[in-house]
Order: sequence, then C-alpha cells, then structure tokens
Amino acid sequence: MFERLKSFFHHRAAPAKPLHELDAAHAMGALLVKVAIADHTYLFEEVEQIDRILAEAYHLKPLQAAKMRAECERLAFEMPGIEEMAARIRDGVDYEHRRAAVEAMWKLAEIDGISDADETALVELIEDHLGLERTDSEEARASAVIP
Repeated sequence: MFERLKSFFHHRAAPAKPLHELDAAHAMGALLVKVAIADHTYLFEEVEQIDRILAEAYHLKPLQAAKMRAECERLAFEMPGIEEMAARIRDGVDYEHRRAAVEAMWKLAEIDGISDADETALVELIEDHLGLERTDSEEARASAVIP
C-alpha cells in the first residue's frame, strides 16, 4: 500500500507538446507577444489586439487567430531571444510586410495608452533586426499612434 501511495506522488508529468515550427507567421506572433509583455503586464486589450493582427495578416477566423496566438505565446516564453524570430521574418517576408509588422507592433505597444520604455526599446530593437530604414521606422511609429 505504501508503494502505491508513493507512486501516486511520483507520477510523471505528461511529455511536453513540441513547440510549433518557427515560420515567419509564428515568429511574428511571438514577437507581438514579447512586445505586449515587455512592460511586465499582459492585458486583455493586448491579447485582443494580437488576435486582430493575426486574423487580418493571415486571413484567420477569430478562433483560429486565438489558437495561433496561444502557440505564439508558448514560443515567446520558451524561446529566449528575438534574433532568430526576426531573422525568420526578415528572410521570409518582403520589406513592405516587415514595415507593416513593425507598425502593428507599435499599435500594440500603444493599445494600453501607456508609453513604456521597455516596450519602446524592444520594438526599436526588432526594427533594427528586421532591417527597416530609419525613415520607414519613424513613419510606422507615427502611423500607429492612436488618436
């Protein structure tokens, strides 16, 4: 009986589900999540905005976008750096779409109405890794301002 009780407490956890392959779309989603959590909060408005961005960018229905965001959240938390994610986007997406991705990141950073230095620094770093020209970066940021 003691052995049964002991085995109950030493039950092995189910094996972790493998991470989704890091394609350009999931890299984009993971970077959006990283931007949203850069200020150490993850608000409903940010989750909702990520879902909208993913749905629009990849022609997904709301439930599909939410599922993709969940996969991207896992990638964002389990992959340490942004360099590889940015490289997937840079190598797999044309310049105009990279510029649009940065604009979406700026909108996400502004959605909670609070300008945070960590979010700003992260988006600027992502811009550099995506290879955006300074003028395009500035235009993307200006376009993202919520009136």
